[in-house]
Amino acid sequence: MVLQDRPVLGILELDEGLSPDSSFQVPRVGALLNPATFERPIITEIVEGARPDVVIRGEPLLEAACVVSAQRLVQRGASVISSDCGFFIRHQSAVAAAVNVPVVLSSLLLVPALLRQLSATRKLAVVTADASHCGKDLLGVDSQESRARVVIGGIEGGEYLRNSTARPFIRTDVDQIENEVAACVSGLRTDHPEIGMLLFECTGFPCVASAIRVRTGLPVYDVTDLCRLTLASVDCTPSPSR
Repeated sequence: MVLQDRPVLGILELDEGLSPDSSFQVPRVGALLNPATFERPIITEIVEGARPDVVIRGEPLLEAACVVSAQRLVQRGASVISSDCGFFIRHQSAVAAAVNVPVVLSSLLLVPALLRQLSATRKLAVVTADASHCGKDLLGVDSQESRARVVIGGIEGGEYLRNSTARPFIRTDVDQIENEVAACVSGLRTDHPEIGMLLFECTGFPCVASAIRVRTGLPVYDVTDLCRLTLASVDCTPSPSR
C-alpha cells in the first residue's frame, strides 16, 4: 500500500502566533495534527485572523477566510476538510458549500447521531474548552427534547484555556489537561448522573481521551473519530484481504 495514494486530511488551522520552527509544532501522540493518528498525510492552512479567542467567541467575518483556506487545501490535494478548533462549526455550512470534498469542521456534528446511540433516558455530555461560548444552537439538534438530553461543561477557568488563547500559544502539560477535563466531567456527572456518553468539542482533548475512558468507564468521542470515519468513506485503497 502506498501511503501517498490514500486520502489526504486537510485541516483549517488556528493562527496561534507561533513561528514556523517552534517546538510546539511537533504534535502529540493521538493529536489531530499528528499524521500518525490517521496513518496518512495531513496538510494544513492557517486561517487568516483565526486567533483562538476570536474563533471561540465567534466572528462572522472569519467565514470568508475559512472558505479561502479550505479551497487552498483542496487545490493542494485534500480529500477531507476538518479544523483544529471545534468552534469552527459556525462556518461548516459555508465551507461545505464552497468545496467538493466532505467537510467535518467539528466533532459537534456527531451530536445527533450520538443521541440516537443512547437510551432516551440517558444524556450526552459535551466537554468544551469554553462552555460560555458553546450554546445549544451549535449542536445541530432542534427539538427541545433532544436539546434537554445534552449537557455542556467547560474548562474555561483553567490553565489550558489561558494557555491556548495566549499569544503566542503556550503548550499545556497533558497531565494538566487530563485533570481539568476529569474535574469537569466529574462535576457534570454529579449534577447529571444519567450521563451515558462524552463528546469532546475541543481538538486539544484527544490526547487525554483514553485516560478519561479509563477514569469514567464511559464511551468518549472526539474529532479524530469523526475524521477517521470520513476519511474511510473516501478511501478507495483495496484492503489487504482483497
